[in-house]
Amino acid sequence: MMLDGKTLLVTGVLTESSIAFHVARLAQEQGATVLLTSFGRTMKITKVIARRLPTPAEVIELDVTDEEHLAALADRVREFAPDGLDGVLHSIGFAPEGAFNFLEASWADVSTAVHVSAYSLKALGVAALPVMKAGGSIVGLTFDAQFAWPVYDWMGVAKAAFEATNRYLARDLGPKGIRCNLVAAGPIRTTAAKSIPGFATFEDSWDGNAPLGWDVTDAEPAAKACVALLSDWFPATTAEIVHVDGGVHAMGS
Repeated sequence: MMLDGKTLLVTGVLTESSIAFHVARLAQEQGATVLLTSFGRTMKITKVIARRLPTPAEVIELDVTDEEHLAALADRVREFAPDGLDGVLHSIGFAPEGAFNFLEASWADVSTAVHVSAYSLKALGVAALPVMKAGGSIVGLTFDAQFAWPVYDWMGVAKAAFEATNRYLARDLGPKGIRCNLVAAGPIRTTAAKSIPGFATFEDSWDGNAPLGWDVTDAEPAAKACVALLSDWFPATTAEIVHVDGGVHAMGS
């Protein structure tokens, strides 16, 4: 039980297909107590999905772009986890439709993508800090930002900023005993992915380019990597990006 006795905060659970849902499920199976977050119209959905976990999970209201929500996060966590958190999963990303046209995107669309998909990692880390234990772990989900992917456009730029944010967060939280790492997952057919225009471009080619093959319907490999990083099995690893993509990141075109 690699997470026995630990308490984790998991964001981004919207459907049973989401990587975050599988992280929450596997974490519970490995002994963790899991708290979920949601807000607004999706709160009701998350509460329904929370009941489908092995152990129904409490859902805390959190919009990572709302300063009042962020300021209240530590107190909300303490209501359900008086001893604090051992780990946080950041599974948050959004870009308006206009951000998926690189040359024509407005700053309003781009700034939203960067705020929600990159800056929020720092915002969440700082908000959780008062209840994070030394030895804790923050794990985020990215889509390898070293390339200019088809159709990804400003979301790709936001992911590059996200990966840089992780490095700086690791620098500043390391002295407090907190690790910060990312999992770069291959394309998974989630609700968020389906909202990306042309996502099928990734689905059609990834499996053929992956030495290990790739199943766009299987979120568990990425979830297992997140659970491992949330555990104590990587005590000296921070500012890292673990690729769970079937090996595509290392292949030539």
